[in-house]
Amino acid sequence: MKEKLTEEKVFKDPVHHYIYVQDQTIWDLINTKEFQRLRRIRQLGTSYLTFHGAEHSRFSHSLGVYEITRKIISQFERNGYPDWPKDERLVSLCAALLHDVGHGPFSHSLEEVFATNHEEWTCKILLENTEINRVLREVSDDFPDKVAAVIRKTYPKPIVVSLISSQMDADRMDYLLRDAYFTGVNYGTFDLERILRVLRPYKGKIVVKESGMHAVEHYLMSRYQMYWQIYFHPVTRSSEIILRQIFRRAHQLYVGGYAFRWIPDSLRGLLGDRMNVHDYLKLDEALVQTVFTQWAEERDPLLNDLCDRFMNRRLYKYITIDNPDETLLNEISDSFSSIGLNPDYHMEIDFPFDLPYDVYRLDKKEGEKQEKAPILLLHGDDEICEISAKSDIVRSITGLHQGRYHLYYPAEPLQDSADLLPAHIKRLFNLD
Repeated sequence: MKEKLTEEKVFKDPVHHYIYVQDQTIWDLINTKEFQRLRRIRQLGTSYLTFHGAEHSRFSHSLGVYEITRKIISQFERNGYPDWPKDERLVSLCAALLHDVGHGPFSHSLEEVFATNHEEWTCKILLENTEINRVLREVSDDFPDKVAAVIRKTYPKPIVVSLISSQMDADRMDYLLRDAYFTGVNYGTFDLERILRVLRPYKGKIVVKESGMHAVEHYLMSRYQMYWQIYFHPVTRSSEIILRQIFRRAHQLYVGGYAFRWIPDSLRGLLGDRMNVHDYLKLDEALVQTVFTQWAEERDPLLNDLCDRFMNRRLYKYITIDNPDETLLNEISDSFSSIGLNPDYHMEIDFPFDLPYDVYRLDKKEGEKQEKAPILLLHGDDEICEISAKSDIVRSITGLHQGRYHLYYPAEPLQDSADLLPAHIKRLFNLD
C-alpha cells in the first residue's frame, strides 16, 4: 500500500477554503486523465443558462465531497470512536473522490434519452483498463472492486456507504453549499461545521447527536429551498427539455441512416447504442457544444432549430396548466400540427416530481428499494430514532408536494400563426 505524501498538498477552494490531500493514492487519482476530464463537465448541467455563475465543474464538487468525507473521518479518528473501522479510511476517501467520475456531458439529460446510468459508468471506469484502475490496483488487486462496491451501495459495511450515499451524506452537503455559492443565492447555506461536530459512528451507522438536530433541520430546509428555487427552476427545465430533444432527434436520425454533415466518431457510439469506456471518456461538454454548433447548420430543420435554440439561448416558453386532461392536450397537439409544428418535439408537459430529487423521504414507492439511509438521532448513550420522530420541521417537509404542470413550447411560430389557431387555444397561450 502507498504511503502518505511527504508533503501535504492543498487546493484553494471557495466553499471549504482549503482541501487537503495527504495520501499518495488520492493525489495519483486526482491526476489521472479520467478524473481531470471532470473539469470539462459542469456540476449543474444547463443551469448556467439561468444562473450565469453556475459554471462550476464536477471536478471541484468531487474534491469537495472528498474533503467533507476526510473531515468526518478525521473527527471520528481524533475522538477515538470505537465504532469507526479505521481500516476503511482509504476506501471511503477514494469512493468520495470518484463517486461522480462516470458522469457524461449534461449527464442527467443524456442518461434519460439513452437509458444510461452514471454510477454504472463510474464502476466501469474503476474496473476496466483505465488510469484510475491502475492507481487503485497499486493499493491491492481487489481494491477497485471495493471502491466500486461502495458506489453500488453493496459494500459489506453500510457505515462506509452512508458517508457517500445517505439522506445527509458528503455528496449532498457539498453540492448544496457549492451550488448556492455559484448561483449566488443564500438560502442553500447551512452550518456544515456544526453538523460535522455532531456526527457519530454508532453500531455500524452514522448518527447525529440529538443536540445537533437544529443544524440538521437547517440543512434540510436549505435543501428544500434549493430544489424549488434552483433545481426546479422553470427556465432551467426549458433548457433541459431542448437538450433532451436534441439528443432524441440526433438518435432518431442516426438510427434512420441520416447522413450528418459532421459527427465525431466518439458520438457515433452513443447514438448507435454501442458505447465503450474508451469512447465514453472522450465525451465532454466542450465536444457536445462544438457538435451542436455544427448541427445548427444541418439540413434537418428540426435538429437545426433545436441546436440553434440551445446554443443561443432561445428557449421554449411555458404556460401553467392545472391538471391537464387528455382532451385538452390532444386539442393543443392538433393545433400545433395544423401550423406546421411537431408535437413530439415542440410541446412537452413538465412536472417537477418527475425529477430524481427528494428533500427528505421515508416512504418507498411500491417495488422500490430505499437506497438512502434515513437521518438518525442519538439520544443519550444508546437510544436512536429517526429524526422526524423528534422534529416538527422535518415532519412538515417529509413527502411535501408542491409544483404545477408547465407546458413548454416555441413561442415564435405560435405567435406568427395565431390567427390560424382556435379561439380557446389562443386564450390558453395568451395570444389574443
